[in-house]
Amino acid sequence: MKHTLRFRAYLPDDVASEAWRHIDILRQIRNHAVRDYYNSDYNDRPSDYDQHSKLKDWTDQWPTFADPSQHAAQQAISQIHSDLETLQERRNEGYDVGRLQWQGAGEFRSVSYNQSSRFNVDYNTGDDRFVRLRLEKIGWFKIRADRDVPPAEDIDEVILKQETTGEWYVSLVTTVEDTPEKLPLSEIEAEDCVGVDLGITSYIHTSENLSVDTLDLSDEYDRYAREQRKLNRKEHGSNNWENQRRKVAQAKRTIKRKVRDYQHKLTTWLVTEYDFVAVEDLDVKPMLETSQNAKNKQDAAWSQFIELLEYKADLHGTHVEKVKPGGTTKECAVCGVETAKPIWVREHSCPACGHTEDRDLNAAKNILYRGLKQLGLGQSESTPVETALPTLTPHREAVSAKRVVEAGSPGA
Repeated sequence: MKHTLRFRAYLPDDVASEAWRHIDILRQIRNHAVRDYYNSDYNDRPSDYDQHSKLKDWTDQWPTFADPSQHAAQQAISQIHSDLETLQERRNEGYDVGRLQWQGAGEFRSVSYNQSSRFNVDYNTGDDRFVRLRLEKIGWFKIRADRDVPPAEDIDEVILKQETTGEWYVSLVTTVEDTPEKLPLSEIEAEDCVGVDLGITSYIHTSENLSVDTLDLSDEYDRYAREQRKLNRKEHGSNNWENQRRKVAQAKRTIKRKVRDYQHKLTTWLVTEYDFVAVEDLDVKPMLETSQNAKNKQDAAWSQFIELLEYKADLHGTHVEKVKPGGTTKECAVCGVETAKPIWVREHSCPACGHTEDRDLNAAKNILYRGLKQLGLGQSESTPVETALPTLTPHREAVSAKRVVEAGSPGA
């Protein structure tokens, strides 16, 4: 499977200037390819190969298009078609998705190479903390070697990106051969299965009644708001405005990094603690548009959490199954009868069987059952379904976000 290593990059001024110029030209090529795709007849839209062939004609018409590596230009076009496939998959799953959008200046921020002949790695820098990297038509620059940097022949793809803070980063994509095989489903024990409900009052709530708090980012958001107010008072486009814009980006980056670090620790704990994890497949976009809790849900970054969970599961040999979330809160985990309840009612009480327990715990059990059922394990007595969904509710264990951040996982 693919494994990505991310490194801080330090580009000399001339190399950084050239890299950013190439990235902006690639943005224009990308936008032109998107327009060419959507302006084509619906039944005869071009493939990535077709647009690769058109690239020569485009460079003849707009000579600037020839300045970046043509391999990188082809990669930018291929990424469009990869994004189109992702949109179609989501559409087939019933989600309301739009079209690829035009990207303005500064919105396209990276360049990608996936042929080893297009880049080189030099370890002879005289400083063990750094390694030099060369990208075709961009030049040499240093990256901080805070972990082993693989040789060029072992790298499948190099992605150079400038963050909105102005910092440069390099992602090296490699192939990991020795990942553990996933345990056959028939051999998974009940205690190694878990359902995960994603919430607001708690970040996650498991079918084993473990509740993990949301991350408190109030101080970080206060700083972000202060910096944003200062930016609003600057003259747009001035040097002071640009310096303040970077401070705003740095404040926002701090929030993103803390959320991602939190998610890394939680997902690593889930895939190492369990052999099977069922999780809600949430469509976050409409939730953010309609819910009064949109900010909290955006902070939770559930889509990113699920992506990380699937990625870690492949690294650690764990099964992850995404299930439709509709009705998981309403259904009784014991008898299956649906009971409508407003969001502020935090306890499930079934009028049919009398079963009572925490609302999120009930949902987590339903998520686990659906995940097992999707894999064809929900009807057989030899599966862990009966014992994985206990009627009796264990004592709830609440884990604070601070404990996760300091210890690295809820179980530590």
